[in-house]
Amino acid sequence: MSSVQEFLSKTVSDHPVVLFMKGTAQLPQCGFSGKAVQLLKGCGLKQLVTVNVLDDNEVREGIKEFSNWPTIPQLYVKGEFIGGSDIMTEMYESGELKQLLEDAGVTG
Repeated sequence: MSSVQEFLSKTVSDHPVVLFMKGTAQLPQCGFSGKAVQLLKGCGLKQLVTVNVLDDNEVREGIKEFSNWPTIPQLYVKGEFIGGSDIMTEMYESGELKQLLEDAGVTG
């Protein structure tokens, strides 16, 4: 396993909620990443760990292999890949995202 894959595995297992995104929660660098942050905040998420894939091209490419998912952002809850912005939007609208975060014990 490469050091990037080890980093990704450790990151998603060490933190209850991780969003791999372009930019930061405070300053998203793409609309999809910005929307993902807003959806999570809208669910009452207390603590969000973000990884800015623009800071490291190896992480940017590695996360796509790690999840077998071609796009960013990518959301992980309790080490499990949930999906990207479109899946998050559907889950938010149906109430599933809020329920998932509540079940994970990470909402206020």
